Amino acid sequence: MVKPVTESSVDGDIKPTSSDGNIKIIALLVASIASFFAPFMGTSVNMALPTIGAFFGSDAILLNWITNGYLLAAAIFSIPFGRVSDIYGRKKVFILGVSLFAVSSLLCALAPSDIFLIIFRILQGIGTAMIPVTSLAIITEVFPPWERGKAIGINVMSVYVGLSLGPFLGGLMTQYLGWQSLFLLMIPFGILVILLVSWKLRTEWIESAGDKFDYTGSVLYSVGLLLLMYGFTELNTLLGVILLILGIALFVIFFRWELKVESPVFNVKLFTENTTFAFSNLAALINYSATFAVTLLLSYYLQFIKGLEPQSAGLILIAQPIMMAIVAPLAGRMSDKYEARKLATAGMILVTLGLFGFIFLTPGTSLILIIISQVILGIGFGLFSSPNTNVIMGSVKKRFYGIASATVSTMRLIGQTMSIGIATLVFAFLIGRVQITPDQYGSLLSSIQISFVIFTIICLVGIYASWKRGDGMGYREEKG
Repeated sequence: MVKPVTESSVDGDIKPTSSDGNIKIIALLVASIASFFAPFMGTSVNMALPTIGAFFGSDAILLNWITNGYLLAAAIFSIPFGRVSDIYGRKKVFILGVSLFAVSSLLCALAPSDIFLIIFRILQGIGTAMIPVTSLAIITEVFPPWERGKAIGINVMSVYVGLSLGPFLGGLMTQYLGWQSLFLLMIPFGILVILLVSWKLRTEWIESAGDKFDYTGSVLYSVGLLLLMYGFTELNTLLGVILLILGIALFVIFFRWELKVESPVFNVKLFTENTTFAFSNLAALINYSATFAVTLLLSYYLQFIKGLEPQSAGLILIAQPIMMAIVAPLAGRMSDKYEARKLATAGMILVTLGLFGFIFLTPGTSLILIIISQVILGIGFGLFSSPNTNVIMGSVKKRFYGIASATVSTMRLIGQTMSIGIATLVFAFLIGRVQITPDQYGSLLSSIQISFVIFTIICLVGIYASWKRGDGMGYREEKG
């Protein structure tokens, strides 16, 4: 293993400039601030979509692609950038990602049309791909196994703070400052993180220096995932079916290539030989596939069906992420002491119950019932996420931290993309490519109800995957 080095090192000499304690604090601080970006943008922009649609005159399908394009780009580039960070340095990739995120946020605010907004959101997604794959790996690197769950819990909490503030601030800012202000707000955050990293975090982590980068595998993975996910969202058309089949074929070729290449972009043996790693990632994929579109669907429901203003809708939607933010660090700390499988599976069961409550939404549904279902969903998600992530990162050797971190991020992003994709597919069948007006409210409500039925069924499968992973105790040992 190549040990952490500073930027001032010469010819590979190791000259750390900070104590281990300082490195832990600084690494956790910058990682947590950066981890706030993506979830805040996701939930705040979801709140602004009805306003953006009216501003540009966008149809329902194109409107969903403002979110989907961002998520898809982040998912496509997570695995390649995870490997790049292992070879060339995690801090370098982290800074590059934050910088691209900030620049693309400015471009989004200046977008002259919905098409340009989608393009700039794709750039923002590429920047986002570099952030979690490096920040989580750095946290895992600097914290020992007996402290790792607590650190991951704090980092996950920052994600949920972003989710919590997103609906409220998103609705408030959209209503009074315009949707462009959401993107402008991200620029000072990006500058702050870059300054903190450059000034305080002098250590660099390079675990696979000298390895060759797998360009062929990266292209196969990226193109295959693009065809697979885009084909899925267009499954109601012949082109969508063809693209889906081509995407599956490319993934088969990708897995065969990765098994024989000397320095793979993704070590697929982590899935074939590590049951804990495989089923924990599957559980994460299922969880995000079933939950990410909740904010989008409830935003549509509250603003279109209930007729609430963005600010009021945002206030109602903070119940779920607030519970996530409270429970996640506690669950992370508990996973250092107790069997993570039981914690995560209990969380998945609560998530299923929360989603089940949304199936029965009607124009007259009480807002109290909506909040209660969100609270159940939030507790479940918080109880699931930190222990599950702790198990994934602790089930691999140190030299695989970068790719394991990238896998965690990719499962989340693919799950989020699939979640929006499922909603988009349902919308395509029931509403079509039209702007949402009162004439479509009946079809919109049916689309929301059917989406929650699908998400509930998916989560039932997730309960099995979470329990099937095994006892999850091996992650407590140092795997160096």
